[in-house]
Amino acid sequence: MGRVKPLKPIVLPTTPEGAELPAYSELDRPIQFLKGVGPKRADLLKKMGLLNARDLLFHVPHRYEDASTITRIGALDPGMEATIIGRVVSKGVLPTRRGLRIFQAVVRDGSGLIECSWPGQPFLDRVLKKGDLLLLSGTVRFYHGRQFQPREFTVIAAEGEESSEETGAIFPVYPATEGLTHRQVRNLIADNLDGLLESAKGDDPLDDALRDDAGVLPLWKALDQMHRPTSLAEAEEGRRRLAFEELFFLQILHARVRREAIMERQGIAFERKDHLVRPFHKSLPFALTGAQKRVLKEIGDDMAAPRRMNRLLQGDVGAGKTVVALFAMLRAAENGYQAALMAPTEILAEQHARTLVKLLGDVPAGVTLLTGRLSAKQWKEAVYRIAVGDADLVVGTHALIQEAVEFRKLGLVVVDEQHRFGVKQRLALTEMGTHADTLVMSATPIPRSLALTLYGDLDISVLDERPPNRRPVRTALRNDSARPKVLTFVREQVEQGRQAYFVYPLVDESEKLDLKSATEEFESLRLLFPDFRLALIHGQMPGEEKDRVMRAFGAGEIDILVSTTVIEVGIDVANATVMVVEHAERFGLSQLHQLRGRVGRGSEESFCILLSSGAEHLERLRIFASTEDGFAIAEADMRLRGYGDLFGARQSGLPAFRFADLEKDTALLSKARGEARRIVDEDPNLDRHPALKKALHARYGERAKLFGVG
Repeated sequence: MGRVKPLKPIVLPTTPEGAELPAYSELDRPIQFLKGVGPKRADLLKKMGLLNARDLLFHVPHRYEDASTITRIGALDPGMEATIIGRVVSKGVLPTRRGLRIFQAVVRDGSGLIECSWPGQPFLDRVLKKGDLLLLSGTVRFYHGRQFQPREFTVIAAEGEESSEETGAIFPVYPATEGLTHRQVRNLIADNLDGLLESAKGDDPLDDALRDDAGVLPLWKALDQMHRPTSLAEAEEGRRRLAFEELFFLQILHARVRREAIMERQGIAFERKDHLVRPFHKSLPFALTGAQKRVLKEIGDDMAAPRRMNRLLQGDVGAGKTVVALFAMLRAAENGYQAALMAPTEILAEQHARTLVKLLGDVPAGVTLLTGRLSAKQWKEAVYRIAVGDADLVVGTHALIQEAVEFRKLGLVVVDEQHRFGVKQRLALTEMGTHADTLVMSATPIPRSLALTLYGDLDISVLDERPPNRRPVRTALRNDSARPKVLTFVREQVEQGRQAYFVYPLVDESEKLDLKSATEEFESLRLLFPDFRLALIHGQMPGEEKDRVMRAFGAGEIDILVSTTVIEVGIDVANATVMVVEHAERFGLSQLHQLRGRVGRGSEESFCILLSSGAEHLERLRIFASTEDGFAIAEADMRLRGYGDLFGARQSGLPAFRFADLEKDTALLSKARGEARRIVDEDPNLDRHPALKKALHARYGERAKLFGVG
């Protein structure tokens, strides 16, 4: 039986004995030896992770103030939101009768004066000095005339220091730290920038041809434009280059893994024989959607090729992923190979097995189930059928990759809910077949940019069309005050023989958060519905207990299931028609979409009711209630909450970007992916790109190891 083979590392260049070492780069100079730093400031800079000259050069502004759009003080009117620049001409602390101390400063530009007020911040009298040039953003109010109340301010220059900001430049604002002001960081960078940029001219990992193909600036030019732009467009052009480099290096790693998986190992060229696929197609009681036909062609082309398939199948809830996967499994079977489908839980594996048997009908392809719930006799029989090749289609959990399991001729691996498995688990099953193709499925719609980032080693197919006969789930957004009416509606549904979910964000009551918990509300609901059968399920329960509860709910032995998000993926109970989500504002939109997917799986009209008291979250929840398009919801979620929080917690394995923005850099990411694949296909070990290879390991060494590179 095959096991996981280590990926071939990129071989680093070695220095022959007696040969000269590579020239020392000025960018490696310790930061304390730069102009204006010294030991004390070096310690402060280290708090921000700045250890050498290169770190300081890449310490780019986190925002810019466009002084060309600055409002002149003379033009300020009460009620305006504005940003101004002015010199401090006087300052002081004003006490009030109530004991509140207010720091006030009068600032002036060429058009006039205005008083600025900071209630409760008398310490600013020690921070700001007469003659300081300030950049201030805030609100103009009427108080004995005009008064400016700043939300934030930055000292641009001290008294006597020249500043171009007064004449309308782009003003960079740098990340700073306690003991080191924005202005001091800015001055340090300005004093050293020319020398640092000169050193950067020989430190660019992207050669001229690659930069031209990608349409990005040389590294030194990009950094110059970020540190001292003449326009916001120039600063953005610089950021775009650094963003491309981040995305490109990640895609290089993905491209290496992809090449190892599908290009450097012989695959199986599955022929189209049609003695299983055709009768299965004819037996389906429904027509395939256009998206299913398109994806089947993509998968079919992959399986027909002599290289290994390594494809991600993304599909929304109810889009028909299982049918597509079964077509692929049957194609492997009619070529004399076995196909295996691995699911993350026993319940999902059993559900898949039942679905495959139902879909196959009279098609002569047997389904063998392998999970930990089987008796010793059943387990032994299943393992024997797999070993001798009698099991054409095998469905199981991680039990499939145990030492005792050997496939006679495994040709296709299907992995369901990819994000619930580690990469090593997926590879372990793949390697149990000599040249097995791989199809990984996900029912969690994510934006294309995020998919390319997480699964850049995979080719991606998307089922973005739902079957026309699938009834939509009616989604309602209600205030907590409507809860009695909601409970009455749930009672009516259950009395008609339906089942319902109540979902909560917490397992137990929290002293810190005023939120209902699943455990607490389970007891309350039992009192409200004494004539119904209720059960509780959450992630802290033992696995066997969770399985027992879900099986009972699926068998109709439970009327109302009280749960946390443990039920959000994959559970299929056709008779469940109502889902009530309490504290809906505490869930991400993509998480809510997965929860909603647990109802509407049968022929009866279904309902998802969101209960929320958070007025500030209404816009986000209304977006969710207005559509069932999971990809549109995921895009909205990323726009509103950021890609790191798409699923309620930071996605495991998701890289942290300094410069790239997945929401607006989708085109740049696609370009980076294309260039990375081209280079790795032409030069797998990067021998013709020594600067690129060196930078890959110098800057991304640990991540490279995670991807099996080096």
